Amino acid sequence: MPGVVVTDPPRTPLDQVDALAAFGVATIHEAQGRTGLLGSSITPIQQNVRVAGNAVTVTVAPGDNTMIGVAVEQCQEGDILVVVPTSPCDMGYFGDLLATSLKARGVRGLVIEAGVRDVADLREMGFAVWSSHVSAEGTRKGALGDVNVPISVAGRIVEPGDVVVADDDGVVIVPRAQAPAVARASREREEKEERARARYLAGEIALDVNDMRPMIEKAGIRYVDYQAWKEEADK
Repeated sequence: MPGVVVTDPPRTPLDQVDALAAFGVATIHEAQGRTGLLGSSITPIQQNVRVAGNAVTVTVAPGDNTMIGVAVEQCQEGDILVVVPTSPCDMGYFGDLLATSLKARGVRGLVIEAGVRDVADLREMGFAVWSSHVSAEGTRKGALGDVNVPISVAGRIVEPGDVVVADDDGVVIVPRAQAPAVARASREREEKEERARARYLAGEIALDVNDMRPMIEKAGIRYVDYQAWKEEADK
């Protein structure tokens, strides 16, 4: 039955969270073996914002935002609220008043597989949100869900205390135990990309920078002079 609130679950240390915040979602996704990325239905309501924080997970009943209010009490500095309805619902579960309450507790943002509203106010107050919908339709109160239990959001399992990283490209989840290793792999990937960027600036192309020529030759690529191709095509 719903109605479970798990208090004080383990969290990723904030120095590890902030280390991951230095990297973009795409870099982290690649660095951890192309895993952890939430589905593309989850998009930001703002631009040019990147946040990282500990996941506080919430399930809510369709059309009822009671458990978001319950979850606020469990939030700490450096958290990100991650919310999913128990059945699909695009109503506006979250607006500027809840954001004000969360921001006062040091919460860094919201990820929700449902609707939000008051988006202009949310942008103005600088509270970052990634959602699957925007809807002015409000919710009721009175139905229970759970807080700080494992949940499935946009195709990925999120555990309380996992690291949530979000930017213009979407949202990626880093399991708590893997945070230091993923940060190291992300740094190595960025250093590799910097070396590649220098080669691109020098005029090289991807075929050589990424050593693609043997691969495409093995796949059977053929380069044909235009006149020979035209003659063959006209036969």
